[in-house]
Amino acid sequence: MKPHVSVVMAAKNYARFLPAAVESVFAQTVADWELVIIDDGSTDETPTVVKPFLSDARVRYVRSDKLGQPRAKNLGIQLGRGDVIAFLDADDAWQPTKLEQQLALLRDDVGVVFCGRELIDESGKPLAKQPAPNPPTGRVMDKMFVQNFVCFSSAMVRRQVFDHVGSFDPQWDLAIDFDLWLRVAKHYSFAYVPEPLVLYRTGHGNLSQKLSDRVATAFSIMHRHRHAVSREAVAEGYGSTACTMGWVLRAAEPRTAFGWYWQAFQWPTRRWESAKGMLVSILNVTRGRQVATAAENLSVNV
Repeated sequence: MKPHVSVVMAAKNYARFLPAAVESVFAQTVADWELVIIDDGSTDETPTVVKPFLSDARVRYVRSDKLGQPRAKNLGIQLGRGDVIAFLDADDAWQPTKLEQQLALLRDDVGVVFCGRELIDESGKPLAKQPAPNPPTGRVMDKMFVQNFVCFSSAMVRRQVFDHVGSFDPQWDLAIDFDLWLRVAKHYSFAYVPEPLVLYRTGHGNLSQKLSDRVATAFSIMHRHRHAVSREAVAEGYGSTACTMGWVLRAAEPRTAFGWYWQAFQWPTRRWESAKGMLVSILNVTRGRQVATAAENLSVNV
């Protein structure tokens, strides 16, 4: 019998987290689902930890050979039989009512239903909650251009939306959902369940090492969609992204941070913030020189 929801999970070397993710699908109050696990060339114990779950006919396991994130997720969408696609990363997990609450909001005009998340550390321990305003809903094209506010493991999408706008673009390995949500936002509304129904695991990846690549990808995606949003959104999107990079690098790489703040200064919505950032960057460069000089003098004196 055809399931209503296809849960797509692309996994690579997450054997230590995958059982919790799969068990959270089994715990759903909605039972009309299938789970499609795409193992994209794992070299850890992923095949072993998946095996016990295959006794349930609703779980399907496909081993691929390093397709990369967009192609692996696209394969999961293609293999899924449900009219609704829900995504779950193998290092995250769901609360039991996640599917039930989101399905209640899935109308013909809604392209994506997402929900709140609770941050957990590598061991699964909840992290301190930081209050945040509810994200935008409805037609969110301009808001999405400025910031991707959809937690990927919270996203639920009707299959016909993929038929309309396409799936993940293989030209990008990072921020692949950002491009997809922008394509969806051109035609559909977004709905939100204001509860933390996703347990989002942090602190175990290497995202910081890929930060510059992620930002480069984000700028490339923004360039693709810039004609579909307002001028104000373009200015805020480019300006805020550059300012964020400056803020992240301000202490460790002040010269690079200055360059990012200078980029942000070109956009009117971020001039005051970027001017302050450039000043801080200059001060950090000066302090670095003073520290280096002091160290040199110390070594000479010794």
